[in-house]
Amino acid sequence: MVLTGALVNAAATAAGGIVGLFLKKGIPEKIKFALNAAMGLCVVVIGIQGALKTENFVIMIISICIGVVLGEWIDIDGKMNRLGSFLQNKLSKDKTGSFGEGFVTCTLFICTGAMAIVGAIEAGMKGDFTTYYAKAVLDCLSVMIFTTTLGAGCLLAAPALLLYQGGLTLAAKYISFLLTDHMINEMSAVGSLIIIAIGLNMLKVTKLKIGNFVLATFIPIILCLFM
Repeated sequence: MVLTGALVNAAATAAGGIVGLFLKKGIPEKIKFALNAAMGLCVVVIGIQGALKTENFVIMIISICIGVVLGEWIDIDGKMNRLGSFLQNKLSKDKTGSFGEGFVTCTLFICTGAMAIVGAIEAGMKGDFTTYYAKAVLDCLSVMIFTTTLGAGCLLAAPALLLYQGGLTLAAKYISFLLTDHMINEMSAVGSLIIIAIGLNMLKVTKLKIGNFVLATFIPIILCLFM
């Protein structure tokens, strides 16, 4: 089944979140703060490593600029945060705001990376789930650590991931003939740039509206046709 990889990835993400909830109870606040900072540093490094793989920085710059303008116009970040707040009011007793933050941060982190794009294309084009399985292990560990500091909202990243990766996989199955290796590489690089922004927010260096950047990941498909 073409969605097998996406299902396994989502299940592993949920499992990591559940384990993280149990671990959260026994971790002192200062350790949670230190873990969040450590994760932020790791996220920045992961993003830098991926972003430097671009073959054309002009495409990256134009993509991120067009993407953020569209995102601000649509107000993607605002809609995601309102969804997080709604889910927090319905599902959580914690009214401090960490529930919504956990949902938004985790969802964006596991959805905007290079592996989400490459995995979807491999699954849709060739029925190869290798990248998705590797991503499942990484997401399980990442969400587990995120959950220890940001709480139960991280669990909702699993169904969001399934919808996102499932949609990408099905789309890749039918439009794969349009995508070149160059397009895929530039999409991954722009996604990695967004991951850097997530890490900077985790470190409290910036307060970027990360959700408004997500459309930038897909702009290289158009730009690579002309550049």
